[in-house]
Amino acid sequence: MTQPDRFSLTGQTALVTGASSGLGWHFATVLAAAGAQVVVAARRTDRLELLAKEITKAGGRAVAVALDVTDDTSIAAAFDAAEAALGPVSILINNAGLSTQSPFLKVSPREWRETLSVNLDGVFAVGQAAAARMAKAGKGGSIVNIASIMGFANAKQLSPYCASKAAVVSLTKSMALELARDRIRVNAIAPGYFSTEINAGFTETEGGKKMVARIPMRRFGNLPDLDGPLLLLASDAGRFMTGSVITVDGGQLVVGV
Repeated sequence: MTQPDRFSLTGQTALVTGASSGLGWHFATVLAAAGAQVVVAARRTDRLELLAKEITKAGGRAVAVALDVTDDTSIAAAFDAAEAALGPVSILINNAGLSTQSPFLKVSPREWRETLSVNLDGVFAVGQAAAARMAKAGKGGSIVNIASIMGFANAKQLSPYCASKAAVVSLTKSMALELARDRIRVNAIAPGYFSTEINAGFTETEGGKKMVARIPMRRFGNLPDLDGPLLLLASDAGRFMTGSVITVDGGQLVVGV
């Protein structure tokens, strides 16, 4: 096997949660370009259909499935649909997440619960469903949880988000420990600040410029900066990695958030 071949995902089926925008959309296109069949999953199926068509037009193979990571019935149905269309899922990118901003004293019980429900409970539930099916298939697999540098640091007005991402880091390691016997690797990527459609234009504001000035590499991340870590963890190139968390933040954690 040559070195470039180790990053190939040919013959693999990947499911990406939260694929209707941002990181998830990008991850799906990268996995498809590496040879994987891709199941794009989220609640907004209209956006998913556009993504699936984009991947197909580029020469890949993709299907869109509806998935609410907070609903066990929806999760089971999504995996059933994925298997019926493309076969057993061997790669899971556990990407769905949300963030809200509120001072700690003003975080409502609903805001707290919704953030934890998607960012932590969803990672657990989808990860457990994927792992159970991978274990039953007996061929191993790779689960990549999307954490955040906020799992290692803290920032004002982000207490639910920071707590949820810290828990994802811990959960990743617990999953890795228990699932290794089934040849299922579980790792995480912890991105720093990235330019996406959600924060477009923020880097040009005064607040954005101050934030960029605190990053050693003096810029926000661009989505392709995540391609290498993603393919490393999803492919055989990272076959001896499990329980790892790769930070991709331009050095921000080194100096503090």
